[in-house]
Amino acid sequence: MRANIRISVGEDLPSQGDPLRAPGGLSKLQTIGLSVRYGNVVALRDISMDIPANRVTAIIGPSGCGKSTLLRCFNRMNDLVPDASVEGKLLFNGQNLYAPGVDSTEIRFRIGMVFQRPNPFPKSVYDNVAFGLRINGFKGNMDDMVQHALEQAALWDEVKDRLKKGGLTLSGGQQQRLCIARALAVEPEVILMDEPCSALDPIATLAIEDLIRSLAGTYTIIIVTHNMQQAARVSDETAFLTAGPDQGGYLVEHSNTRQIFTNPQDERTEAYITGRFG
Repeated sequence: MRANIRISVGEDLPSQGDPLRAPGGLSKLQTIGLSVRYGNVVALRDISMDIPANRVTAIIGPSGCGKSTLLRCFNRMNDLVPDASVEGKLLFNGQNLYAPGVDSTEIRFRIGMVFQRPNPFPKSVYDNVAFGLRINGFKGNMDDMVQHALEQAALWDEVKDRLKKGGLTLSGGQQQRLCIARALAVEPEVILMDEPCSALDPIATLAIEDLIRSLAGTYTIIIVTHNMQQAARVSDETAFLTAGPDQGGYLVEHSNTRQIFTNPQDERTEAYITGRFG
């Protein structure tokens, strides 16, 4: 069942050519008064924030404050949730993400997603990476694209002699990097990561964190994490969400990560990152 999506976006910003690509100087993603409900339950309330291009933004906050819901808004995965309704403005490169004629499938190629648990397909390593390219009708050199994506995901050296082996035969950390390579293969502009290290051991977690930092500057990355140390290590900016009784999640503070962790402007932010609540 398709979600009941209601977006009030006002007038779109002008663009030429690609309706999802706007001139430089604009935020990569922008929410203005974004609210989400699941039936009668408010999940997010009045979220307004800018996500800058080619930086890592961490979204932190206690369980139930809507972090994952917000992440799913950015590539319209809430379309797939029954009884979900979305209100407010959501812009991608300055353009209405929900405008008529915008293909949600294309959005998910351009705004890729990596989930909490590694979810490689029951296919070979090679076919996992090539999957999105084939669906997208890619006509170029598939071998080169697969190798490039695996190199970007810091996995090529470990699997170059195992490309025909099943992706499920890899370790947990390798599987997660394979999923990242799968997302990178279609050359997205944004990568969404929903607690990508929560199911991994410390060594695999460090590898994923190093990978995130190596990709920063080339991709816009948004990561949801419960790990304060991880947010401090990998992100350039941090947004702190919390939730009130029957009010849904709301944004308390959004600033550069150093500011958030050393001199937060809101006492609720300080209380959360120091472990005094949440």
